[in-house]
Amino acid sequence: MITHAVIFSPIGQSSRSDQIIQRLANAIISGLLSANEQLPNEADLARMMGVSHITIREALNTLRARGLIYTARGRNGGSFVADSVQKEAAPEDPFYNISTEYLSDLGEWHSAIFCHATRLAATRMTEKDRQGLTEFIDVLEQSDSPELRCQSDMRCLLTIAANSQSARIAHQELMIQAEWAALVTILYQSETFHRQIVDDYRHLIAAFRTQDEQLAARMAGTLIDHFTSRLIEFKFSVQTL
Repeated sequence: MITHAVIFSPIGQSSRSDQIIQRLANAIISGLLSANEQLPNEADLARMMGVSHITIREALNTLRARGLIYTARGRNGGSFVADSVQKEAAPEDPFYNISTEYLSDLGEWHSAIFCHATRLAATRMTEKDRQGLTEFIDVLEQSDSPELRCQSDMRCLLTIAANSQSARIAHQELMIQAEWAALVTILYQSETFHRQIVDDYRHLIAAFRTQDEQLAARMAGTLIDHFTSRLIEFKFSVQTL
């Protein structure tokens, strides 16, 4: 899966366990790694991410201490994504601690990264890539809970970023999702909003099929703008409670 290829791609010589912790934590929090999903073993993770076994072990120990993963013993044992990562607080709680300015800035940052990724992906995606994205959009359309919709959405976003064929852009998208997913899940309680985002993705995939870079970038901007404007609207509604 292309999203997993981004998550487990090489870290780089100058990075250590804290970068691995951040990347895996982002993937878990945003739902790209599913509850109870088994991680590759330590040897495979070390090879895939280009670091030592000791570095991987340190990172996994920290993730375990934070309650993001757990270890099962026995023949089918290993490290697994915790099934209790969902926030204990009410879904609107994050909105009490951030400003509308922060939401606007987050949306602008996301738009800048995602629109550029989309422009690059428009001419770099293969037909197989476009078909894979279409299947993710289908899953998003069929998802029937806010959590599943958000998880499917994050996979669509990261798949497009990965198809830019820029590791830095894909990793920036993954970093953004750690904040983004916690905020947008509540928006997916709205059936109208859910349908709007699915329509946005359908328009985006149509632009990909014609390899129209400018149109794809505009559609990507529209998609992120819909999220940002609704986040700000929800923030105002929370303030008036």
